[in-house]
This record gives sequence, C-alpha cells and structure tokens, in this order.
Amino acid sequence: MVTTRYGPPDVLQLREIATPVPAEDEVLIKLYASSVNPLDSYMVGGPFFFLPTIGRLLKPKHKIAGADIAGQVQSVGKDVKQFQVGDEVFGGSFGRKGLGGFAEYVCASQDGLARKPANLSFEDAAAVPVAGITALQGLRDHGGIQRGQKVLIDGASGGVGTFAVQIAKSFGAEVTAVCSPRNVNTARSIGADHVIDYTLEDFTQSGLHYDLILGANAHHSIFDYRRALRPGGVFVMVGGSLLRIFQAVLLDPLLSRVGSKKMRFFIAKMNTKDLVFLKDLLESRTIAPVIDRRYPLSEVAAALRYLQQGHAQGKVVITVEHSHNT
Repeated sequence: MVTTRYGPPDVLQLREIATPVPAEDEVLIKLYASSVNPLDSYMVGGPFFFLPTIGRLLKPKHKIAGADIAGQVQSVGKDVKQFQVGDEVFGGSFGRKGLGGFAEYVCASQDGLARKPANLSFEDAAAVPVAGITALQGLRDHGGIQRGQKVLIDGASGGVGTFAVQIAKSFGAEVTAVCSPRNVNTARSIGADHVIDYTLEDFTQSGLHYDLILGANAHHSIFDYRRALRPGGVFVMVGGSLLRIFQAVLLDPLLSRVGSKKMRFFIAKMNTKDLVFLKDLLESRTIAPVIDRRYPLSEVAAALRYLQQGHAQGKVVITVEHSHNT
C-alpha cells in the first residue's frame, strides 16, 4: 500500500513493486500480518497533517507505512547472526528505508525483531510490537513501576492501554483502568482491579491519588494529571492530541523540577531485548493481545480511518494474503 502523496488514508494505493533486498544487518521477511498505529496515520498524513495545504506540496519520504510486522524470514544480510531463513519473527519494520509493514515483503533491522511467540498466530503477534513496547517502556523504564503501587491507565481500552493494564498487573501493581462505558467489561476481563467509566466520573477530581499514571490517551491537561498523583508519583504520557503532546514536551521538564511529582513524555524504542520480554509474557499467557477488527491489506485505508475515530477496542490488525508465490 503505497503513500502516493501526503493526506488522508484514501491517498494509499495498492501497487505492485519490486521485492526489497536486505542490507547487511537486515532480514527480508515474508509478511503474514501487520497492524495499524497512530504512527502510521502520521506517516500517511505527513509532517504537516494539521496544515493539509502545505502538506500536499511535499513528497512522502517513506512510501510504505506500517510499523508492526509478523512473518517468516526469507533471506538475511551477511552481518545477521540472530536469525536464519525460515524463522518466524515479529517486531518493528524499522530499516534503512523507514517502515514498510503494509506490504507482502519488508526488510527490517535484526535489532528490532524477535522470534514469534509459539502460542500466537501471525495476526495476534503483529498486534504486539509498537503497543506492547510502548506500554512496557512507559511503565517500567519511565514510570519505575513497583509491586504494590497504585497505577492508573488512562485510555485503557486502546492498543497501548490494553497491554498497559496487563503488564502493570504482571509487575504486581493495583491497577485502575479508565475507559468508555462500552469497554468497561473488557478492562475487567484483562485484569483491572478498578474500572472508571469516564462519562460518569472524572478521576482527576475524585480526590484519589496514584503512584503512577500512564496516559495512553491523554485527554486531560498535564496539571490535572499532576493533581491526581501522590507525592513522589510519576505521570507518563504516551498518547494524546497534538496539543497535549506539545504541552507535555514544553512543560514536563519544568514541572518535574518543582516538587516531588514527575512528568514524562517519551517515544518508544523498538529492540530485541524488550520484544523477548514480551514474548515470555505472551507464551506464559500472562498477557494477551486484544484485537478489535481485522482488515485485508487492500483495506489499510479503512483500517486507518477506523483507528482515527478513536473507538478501537484494542488493536486493529492487517492480514496479508500473498498474490503470488515468489
């Protein structure tokens, strides 16, 4: 699915292109599944997606979006030591040419891949990488999650949120999930100790305080999140509107120097070590992907439109059926 120009998802076109050739540290993967992320919307919409008139004047740097991948290794570069032909892998398609998961084949760096969990299908495995890594690094590396802490996940029903609830539980935290009324049962089913329907209750006004808040879909201002933290607590923002992201980037460093409450924003980094960590949790059935809808590769635009509506319950997966045997 080629991004012919920056714009809404409808700019994507299904085209036949040459099979890519891996660099020295890359592997060529025959894809069986991918999934959509907000990152893909930005890749298709372009750097000036909020100013479409300017955006249309630019040409896409990376013509194929799609960060999440799952498939089988077809060939390897000369410097690849971790994988061999035939290995089933999952991870991120971050190679020298950018992304590329919305295709039949992709070249990806060995440093962003791991062997696929044995108990997962390719489709289930493709739902994990970006959302799972973001949840893990947000809670563990930037939030410093500890057993027994009171942790709140705002936006608990989306891709990152559903993983965050389960990962926080695996660390021994007491987890409160914030979601819409249609997702309350899902939040409970994946292990949340408490569930807040945001249409009925504003947790930032409840008087309750938390050791760690992960904003998987940050609707409140950074000051509201700060008010809901205990002294020494941490707010980690991993998703939200462009306005909220700008607010976090500008104010987090300043607010973290005032008092004991910490405010953090980060961008996840795909790596094999964390993928293996997630693989172990998946194979032990400690966590599991929550999949809302599945679309064929030819309908990536429809999948992105659905994701952009903001109502996805877990992940939206792309299935890849190969048109020929090459």
